[in-house]
Amino acid sequence: MALRSIFLYVINKSNVSSICQRSSSFWSHVEMGPPDAILGITEAYKRDTNPKKVNLGVGAYRDDNGKPYVLSCVRKADQRLIEKQFDKEYLPISGTAEFCERSIKLALGDDSQIVANGSNATVQGISGTGSLRIGAAFLNSFFPGNKVVYLPIPSWGNHTPIFKHAGLEVKSYKFYDPKTCGFDFAGAMDDIAKIPERSIILLHACAHNPTGVDPNPQQWAEMSALIKKKNLFPYMDMAYQGFASGDINKDAAAVRMFINEGHEIALAQSYAKNMGLYGERAGAFTIVTKSKDEAAKNREREAAKVLSQIKILIRPMYSNPPLHGARIVNEILGDKELKVEWLKEVKGMADRIISVRTKLRDNLKKEGSSRNWQHITDQIGMFCFTGMSPQHVDRLTKEFHIYLTKDGRISMAGVTSKNVEYLAHAMHQVTK
Repeated sequence: MALRSIFLYVINKSNVSSICQRSSSFWSHVEMGPPDAILGITEAYKRDTNPKKVNLGVGAYRDDNGKPYVLSCVRKADQRLIEKQFDKEYLPISGTAEFCERSIKLALGDDSQIVANGSNATVQGISGTGSLRIGAAFLNSFFPGNKVVYLPIPSWGNHTPIFKHAGLEVKSYKFYDPKTCGFDFAGAMDDIAKIPERSIILLHACAHNPTGVDPNPQQWAEMSALIKKKNLFPYMDMAYQGFASGDINKDAAAVRMFINEGHEIALAQSYAKNMGLYGERAGAFTIVTKSKDEAAKNREREAAKVLSQIKILIRPMYSNPPLHGARIVNEILGDKELKVEWLKEVKGMADRIISVRTKLRDNLKKEGSSRNWQHITDQIGMFCFTGMSPQHVDRLTKEFHIYLTKDGRISMAGVTSKNVEYLAHAMHQVTK
């Protein structure tokens, strides 16, 4: 009897254990991930009831009243699309052909020989992020050199996970000098000179995110020469064409310089910032396959091969891109009247950002700050690396209800004529 009781006890215990294992979740081992830094700032800002609160964390354009802004040309394009009564059928894997052609011409210029000769493989991507991810997958599969991408320090926070997720190794090179709040040209050149040949180097084409620090034309030229000498492959991220300076040609100058000097490049484009199409996810990815000296037949053949492989990579990722945002872009870039209106509007957005930079610097001087704030107007684009420390940032938030990232980066889009004096006063108080 004793042995039978022990046997039944063991069996019952085993059954209980088995039942417990079957009833537990497959996902009980998953740990809580860290919150997104920018979203956390926005959530804290929303909870704050102080009427003077300011959100300088958001990476999207706001008008001078702090409100989201929809471009007039976008509204007109939207209305035209409604009137045309398009269907909602799938796009091709590579997207709309006209969108792709107009996107690469916007980047390289209407008179680009690259486009004329057919030596580019361009596809529609899911804004800048998706376009970068397509390129990362292609490089991981086909790049014949080191599967390592070198990012500037610092770089956009999403760059590292995008490339790592695609299987590439990520390393870095010097870029920002915290002492001057400007470009560390000597450090960048020294680090680039040490990068192993046939590696990938990521370059922000304009309005470097998050610092707002760009090389000048002479520095770009020297970097181009060194990158060519080292036989590195440039991957250019152009998320702010037109939005940085207000001039689409000036903002694309670095990309065009590299092309003219014979580099083969990868290029990611986004229409989130310069057309305000944040949620429409319109972007493009391009591989420039051959130098201008190669025979046209060879260029076209190589571009076709590259395009075929990019499409094979896209198919299991998301099959084909969204159509509405691309149609809006296509409508604007394909219509002379709408394009002229867009160029005026994007310049207006850039000019507002430039003007509040000047107002912030002037008001800091008016407050009596002895610090050198020249970098506020030297930097360009949506973001400004102020040089403030995490301690300064904590005081700004706790004492003045001003929300920004711990590294002192502010979104200039959150600065308006109504809050710039208050912001300057707060910055002076925490940094004096």
